[in-house]
Amino acid sequence: MTNYPKISVLICSLFLLCACSNRMTLHKLKDEISAKLAEQPGDFAVAFKDLTTGDSLLINEQTFFHAASTMKTPVMIEVYKQAAAGIFNLNDSITLRNEFKSIVDSSSFILNANDDSEKELYKHLGEKRTLYSLVYDMIISSSNLATNMVIELVNARKVTQTMRQLGAHKIQVLRGVEDSKAFAKGLNNVTTAKDLMVIFEKMARGEIVDSASSQAMIKILLNQQFNEIIPARLPKDVKVAHKTGNITNVQHDSGIVLLPNGKKYVLVLLSKNLKKEEQAKKAMAEVSEMIYKYVTAPREQ
Repeated sequence: MTNYPKISVLICSLFLLCACSNRMTLHKLKDEISAKLAEQPGDFAVAFKDLTTGDSLLINEQTFFHAASTMKTPVMIEVYKQAAAGIFNLNDSITLRNEFKSIVDSSSFILNANDDSEKELYKHLGEKRTLYSLVYDMIISSSNLATNMVIELVNARKVTQTMRQLGAHKIQVLRGVEDSKAFAKGLNNVTTAKDLMVIFEKMARGEIVDSASSQAMIKILLNQQFNEIIPARLPKDVKVAHKTGNITNVQHDSGIVLLPNGKKYVLVLLSKNLKKEEQAKKAMAEVSEMIYKYVTAPREQ
């Protein structure tokens, strides 16, 4: 007498047990990400949220980091908020200039084009550009010149107030870029991974200003020119609406990942005290890939 049915059941049970043991869980994912980042000298923070399932993963999410250019996303949000309130129009023209006032004593300072990732605007000082084009350059090429002009227009204090209204309680935008006197006094823009996750989630859900404004900001972020971290190891059909940031020993990336099937998730990767910046960026790109694989892995029905 054969026992084929019993053997089949046993094989199926063993297969299911193996599949369950190999299936990635959030806990396993967090351990693997922590291990990957621990290979790099420096401090890291991660904030991830799947906007379909609600799954989230947080590592050092409340730790303060120098915001670097990630603060340009809050500045863009304030622009769209004030435009919606009728304070100005995104098509208004602004004369390009390179002279700004320190928040310490109102003394004047200028930006060095060689220290800016976007250099073309410096060739057109005295000419006019639309507010929209300045916001666009501030985000996609991280123009410091455009950033300082835009912050001066909307007021850094109002940017921070808007962040509080959105539920981002630790983001602090004090000033524009390259204010050396403020830097020397420790007056810097700061952020946390959790706060950036909060604002990108609201943007992804169309809850910043209104749906049209949120979509307009996402459209700009999708054209980001610096793609060495979150998008670096993702498939080409995956779109990332994101803003990077970097200064010495600091590398950040933050934004919304949009999958071809319409699903979205928010991912924020922050770092500081780095010793090997290029290696750290590669490790952070690997973390992004790990999260992508988790989100897109087949799940039990």
